[in-house]
Amino acid sequence: MTSTPSCQQDTLLTRAGRDPGAYAGYVNPPLFRGSTILARDFETWDDAQAAGGPYARYGRFGSPSIRAFETALSELEGGHASHVFPSGLAACTHVLMSFLRSGDHVLITDNVYGPTRNFADHVLRDFGIEVEYFPPALGAAIGSRLRARTRLVFLETPGSLTFEMTDVPAIERAAHAAGALVAIDNSWASPLYFKPFEHGADISVQAATKYILGHSDALLGAVTCNEHAWRIFQPRIGLFGATAGPEDVNLALRGLRTLGVRLRQHWQSGLALATAMTCHPAVVRVLHPALPGDPGHALWKRDFLGASGLFGFVLGSEQKPVLSAFFGALKHFGIGLSWGGFESLALPVGRPARLAGWHETGTLIRIHAGLEDPQDLIQDMLAALDVAHALGASASNTPRLPPADKP
Repeated sequence: MTSTPSCQQDTLLTRAGRDPGAYAGYVNPPLFRGSTILARDFETWDDAQAAGGPYARYGRFGSPSIRAFETALSELEGGHASHVFPSGLAACTHVLMSFLRSGDHVLITDNVYGPTRNFADHVLRDFGIEVEYFPPALGAAIGSRLRARTRLVFLETPGSLTFEMTDVPAIERAAHAAGALVAIDNSWASPLYFKPFEHGADISVQAATKYILGHSDALLGAVTCNEHAWRIFQPRIGLFGATAGPEDVNLALRGLRTLGVRLRQHWQSGLALATAMTCHPAVVRVLHPALPGDPGHALWKRDFLGASGLFGFVLGSEQKPVLSAFFGALKHFGIGLSWGGFESLALPVGRPARLAGWHETGTLIRIHAGLEDPQDLIQDMLAALDVAHALGASASNTPRLPPADKP
């Protein structure tokens, strides 16, 4: 793979991971499918064993198109090397299993992605790993939670349900002083709007399903490491048998080329929508770190280069008829899991029951602002909020939505 010259980020997006000269001039890397890879002769086979072991030449261990995506991603993230996985959760779980052993202690931010938390609670604990959650705003005070057995601090900033910000550099300094590594789920900001390695992280996890793919038509995850973490992670990658599909990887390469223009639109639409919602009487609170009044705004402004289209708000009712009327009135927002695609979504979360610091009264709803016209999204959302507000008083004695955590 040819190296990419130093350039601005949008130019890097169009060039990274491409080598037309290696593929008869084709502008995109071809799609490689296959399991068996034949060696040209015995000497070629024998050389491969010395370089990568007996399984170095096999489809499960990558292809030129997979290498192209991994090269592009590591350049965008500013890391040493990357590896692609079949889903974002697979990327998270591989990090946890690769850097932790029985008897270790791991610190995980309390607002972490729900499936990651489920894995920690139901798999890591079963393997004798002590799991401890800490408040996202703890910052440098995390030093009091670190122990001699703490091997990893796992962050997500902002959290993809409640959107609290975390002081990554302060946590990194404390963790590294105690000999622990720092991993961060960077799916919200993508490689464009937060640079984990510039802020001291050792490992970055991406749910490439979200903004990198960008079209809600495939699943993919990725892990990027600095050189020290890669030396630990790389030998363990192949042991789990997880392989990303070639078609999905090619879709991710396609998505990278337009990530810059898409993400700017998501940022603009999401912030405009969040701003328009802040004064509506049906809304208790809007959760968006790019809003000046948000508790995490100062950290976002200091550390981030932009925002995505994902944010939340608290609707001032827990009554099912009100929720039904609100969602029924939305025309441009679908109800569905995931985010990062071209389409707008509104997800009824309820109460994030496992989050210790959550004390809001009302129903948490997560919003993803897609690529529709922002004025259409604003008008649609405000009209639905009007419906919910008008119905709120008459629905005061009806059943409530139960607590739930959604991925």
